[in-house]
Amino acid sequence: GGMGIVIITTLFFVIFTTPLLSLEARETIELRNGPEDLVWVVQLSDLHFSVHHPDRARDFRKIVGPALSFIKPALVLITGDLTDGKSKDLVVMKQDEEEWIEYQNVMREVVKRSGLNESSFYDVRGNHDNFGVPSIGGSYDFFSKYSFNGQLKRSGNVNSLTIQTSKRKLLFVGFDSTMPSGLRGPTNLFGHPTDELLNDINSELSQWDYHSTQPVIKVTFGHFPLSFSEATKSGKTLKDTFLVHTLSAYLCGHLHTKFGKNLKRYHTSHHQQSTKQLFQFNGRRFSSEVAANCSNDGTKLNEFWEWEMGDWRKSRAMRILAIDGGHISFVDIDFKLGARKTIILPTFPLDSRFTLKSFQCGATNASYREIRAMVFSTSPIISVVARIYDSTSGNLLVVMETLMTKLEESNGDLYRSPWNIKAFEDPSPERYFLQIETTDVSGRSTVSDLRPFSVSGLPAELPWNWKEFFVMGCQWDSLYLPIFWCFYLLVLPLLLIPKILLSVSRRHYLYKTLKSNKGFINGIARILIEIHNFPIAWCCLVGYLFYLVLCPWFSGHFFNEGGELGYMTYRGVALKFNDFGKIKFLGFPDAMVIVLPHLYFILLPAIIAIIMLAAERGLYHDYIISLSSKKKDDTDGPDKEATFHNNRTKKISELILLKRWLRKFFLVVSLAISWKHLKNCRDLVRAYEMNPYIHFPIYGLAVPLLLAYTIWKTRKA
Repeated sequence: GGMGIVIITTLFFVIFTTPLLSLEARETIELRNGPEDLVWVVQLSDLHFSVHHPDRARDFRKIVGPALSFIKPALVLITGDLTDGKSKDLVVMKQDEEEWIEYQNVMREVVKRSGLNESSFYDVRGNHDNFGVPSIGGSYDFFSKYSFNGQLKRSGNVNSLTIQTSKRKLLFVGFDSTMPSGLRGPTNLFGHPTDELLNDINSELSQWDYHSTQPVIKVTFGHFPLSFSEATKSGKTLKDTFLVHTLSAYLCGHLHTKFGKNLKRYHTSHHQQSTKQLFQFNGRRFSSEVAANCSNDGTKLNEFWEWEMGDWRKSRAMRILAIDGGHISFVDIDFKLGARKTIILPTFPLDSRFTLKSFQCGATNASYREIRAMVFSTSPIISVVARIYDSTSGNLLVVMETLMTKLEESNGDLYRSPWNIKAFEDPSPERYFLQIETTDVSGRSTVSDLRPFSVSGLPAELPWNWKEFFVMGCQWDSLYLPIFWCFYLLVLPLLLIPKILLSVSRRHYLYKTLKSNKGFINGIARILIEIHNFPIAWCCLVGYLFYLVLCPWFSGHFFNEGGELGYMTYRGVALKFNDFGKIKFLGFPDAMVIVLPHLYFILLPAIIAIIMLAAERGLYHDYIISLSSKKKDDTDGPDKEATFHNNRTKKISELILLKRWLRKFFLVVSLAISWKHLKNCRDLVRAYEMNPYIHFPIYGLAVPLLLAYTIWKTRKA
């Protein structure tokens, strides 16, 4: 009995004290000398420091340190791709220690010039920081050696920090979802979270769930957008984990501004049957789903925003993100034209394009009685004016102009002005716009961007262009295999169905039927059948299609130090057998960047060119026979006029056949396909240190040889 009591007491102690001990081990910062319930952080992403582009590091050193010195953020989050890891021609992708040394030196100077503590900086690994790194902690893992996280001994793939204000806790969780064994590019494009990583993220996000009486605002940051993050082996996704914990925002990078500046996406589980849908056609949230949630106290608002930001690499972008009264707002700054003297970030009313449902449900809160804005400036500010515009008439008309006053005794320049929030209630989320104008002691004026707002929390439009939808609205890890097999569903019937028709019918009779019965379908059928007059070409095409599914495409060195060869397949890179005797694949679905372009932009055009060359040769053959057997018609009879018009309609087609212009056109197409394919092969040779004659003879030579063989066989009638 006594032993039982001891065991129960011990279990009780372990169960209830372990979470408290882990909380003590996690970092917590108590905010002092600032606005009562306001925190702001800075995000930077995709720096791509490169030995071939020294201007990136030079501008960063020149601009970011001084900017941080007057912004004074609580945290600086650098969300991946710290270095470039690419050759000058962008073909070879592997780690370069010189770039990492430069990153370390620049960051030391930035920390010094900013006046911030080094512990305020958090950086995470991007795919460029993982090119060719066979293992974490190995000799080529320069991130662990030169990054902030590495030097500050922030071990593990997940790190968290809590900022304590007077009214709430702000929990920031950063994570590394790169490949555990980083392949060289280009087959290193996606985030690869594991079940273990999701469990760690879940643990960090839930650390205050049962140990805090104050509300907790949760923000995560990583490198990869969710559209470029793979599901785990158990089928779980980062999105699943985030929705469970109802984040405010997920901050990421990776895509750069070349795909658009509106790479934002709202996530919720309320209007989706599955979190693993293939497409999301709009980045915005919809107000129609909110009424039910707000009216049901037992319904949890599972939602969050995903905000990708622009890159430093070309756009020289920085983001300031503020959490004011538990609500998030942000401003993206472009430093391409140099340093900024003044930066304005309105924090209330919120931008109606980026509000959460939780704000809409509590939009009548009495605390929203002020217009609020952060003003960061290198010079003293003498005037801050808020203007509200009404767009009802189609033009922007000023309906309110008020002078804002600074909140004294704070380490941040927060300006505010009272207003009658009820006066701006409206069913349209885009009727009213807010703009802030500042003037400093030198008379320099700075104006913020116009922002739509809705005091009722209604969401405004957030349209994507086609490029933004392409990268943010498509779940590429789920789309890869359907797109892959669609190619085979398209191509194999074109090659096999005519073969089956020829097998079950007499060839001569089938040709005669197709020639005599004019029509679109018969014309297409005849074009497809002509390839079977060249059985070697047809067999090689079909064999090559099956080869790409069943066999390795090529072999090469996929890590920095070379070592053992890996084998590239459509399922990824096969490196070695695991403990169960099965081949271990890496780089799925990253292989799609090689596989899909080859199928759709090389092989499909090549198949079309081969079919058309064969069809042109068949038409030319029939035309020559018809000329040799043609009898001279009597054009003096009653049908002279009809014959004349009939001849005119055939003149162009006969000229095309006689000169074989169609063949010449597809000769040019074939040369272009071969040139593009051989150029791709040359790049792969350099990227993975291969010998084209040893490591990928079939993949590299099959398409050009098939085209050359078809061109040679169709040269004569």
